[in-house]
Amino acid sequence: MSDNAVSTMGRNWWVAVAFGVISVLFAFYLFTQPLQAVVALAWAFGVLALAEGIASLLALFDPKVTVPKGWLALYGLASLAFGAVAIANPVATAGILLMLLAGWLVIAGVFRILFAIRVRKAIQGEWMIALSGVLSIGLGGLFLANLGVALVAAAVWIGVVALLYGGLQIAVGLKLRQLRPS
Repeated sequence: MSDNAVSTMGRNWWVAVAFGVISVLFAFYLFTQPLQAVVALAWAFGVLALAEGIASLLALFDPKVTVPKGWLALYGLASLAFGAVAIANPVATAGILLMLLAGWLVIAGVFRILFAIRVRKAIQGEWMIALSGVLSIGLGGLFLANLGVALVAAAVWIGVVALLYGGLQIAVGLKLRQLRPS
């Protein structure tokens, strides 16, 4: 790596630390206010989808666009529609997304069980695949039975990931600080 790149990374160590601190704070918000945090995430996804939709529709006017314009228009309009719904009603959006996740978990579980049955003569330990399917179906069923609990569980898991990410970013930033030019 060039000395210039190392020097630049060392000078900007604080950016990684800032991302880490923001992530850790977000994790604590998720842990202390899980339902509000999930609603805020749904709203943020809506804002991102709106921005993506606008950018995609503007790209229709670019003569150099490589994506077929029909698909680009469809994507842009779908993004705008999802974004508008998510911003207008983030609670319902979070619930619907979780219901989709629950449905996917059930379908994935059934698939894993069928797959385990199909490959049982070809591999050893196929029961682990089947067990993962049963657990997936169970989790999907629990999510469908109580969306409120599922939203809190999702928030806690997102919080755990955010906390780990934040800690790693802070550690990386502090390591990069050692690369500062003197």
